[in-house]
Amino acid sequence: MHYPDLPALIADRRRTLAKGPIALILIEDDVEIASTIDHHLKAGFAQLIVFCAKDVVLQDRGGTVHRVDYDLLGDDALIQIINTVVEAAPGVWLYHGYNAEYLFYPFCEHRSVGEMISFATEERRDTFMCYVVDLYAGDLGAYPDAVSRQDAYFDRTGYYALARQDADGATMDRQMDIFGGLRWRFEEHVPQTRRRIDRVALFRAVPGLRMLPDRTFNVAEYNTYACPWHHSTTAAVCSFRTAKALRRNPGSRHEITSFRWQNTEAFNWRSQQLLDLGLMEPGQWF
Repeated sequence: MHYPDLPALIADRRRTLAKGPIALILIEDDVEIASTIDHHLKAGFAQLIVFCAKDVVLQDRGGTVHRVDYDLLGDDALIQIINTVVEAAPGVWLYHGYNAEYLFYPFCEHRSVGEMISFATEERRDTFMCYVVDLYAGDLGAYPDAVSRQDAYFDRTGYYALARQDADGATMDRQMDIFGGLRWRFEEHVPQTRRRIDRVALFRAVPGLRMLPDRTFNVAEYNTYACPWHHSTTAAVCSFRTAKALRRNPGSRHEITSFRWQNTEAFNWRSQQLLDLGLMEPGQWF
């Protein structure tokens, strides 16, 4: 289905938002649109809702992919989309990401995202903490926009966590601010508010839930990386988005001739590689 705006999608919620899990994909440009959609269909999402500008051309993927015309240039576009959909789809599991971003979770080659969600439900968890793993082309001469699935690399080390504090300076239970990747190595080109790589990208919508301006949620438990009694399953969002931005920004484009460094590793598009490096973990899900 093709919807002219977000209110039209919400008005047809019985068709588009009743059955999950649902992937909300925000299309910012024309880079790797098809591969992004196909990756998440293969993961087992019941439906994909693609938000994009009116002039974007999408290939027909059948009735499980819905298009919504939406202006994504505003800084609060993601927050508006998430909060509107959450209110209209209580109880439904939602994922959010951008084009040229790919959700990986433990054993995703032979287990569906629905299976992982079923396990989380048994564990009384309503979220999966995800970590953004920056991908980048190894040869910027051949791939000036830094995007190449065939020549993809990432940082195998250089990630760190800081205990998150509330407005009064108290440490928050099981919440961490995570940093690393290109946003850490080239932090002088990244606004401070955009340097974190932790993202609650997969969660269950519940009444009253709201995404806040810092991309956390108003329910504290939604921002935790694990349940109180043991480690929980986490996932990774492997993303070319930061590399694209650094290559498009005039201030950084001419200063960065390569993203590779001594801790660069070729990305093999397998979940086991991310598990081996501790960039996600199965928790108690075996």
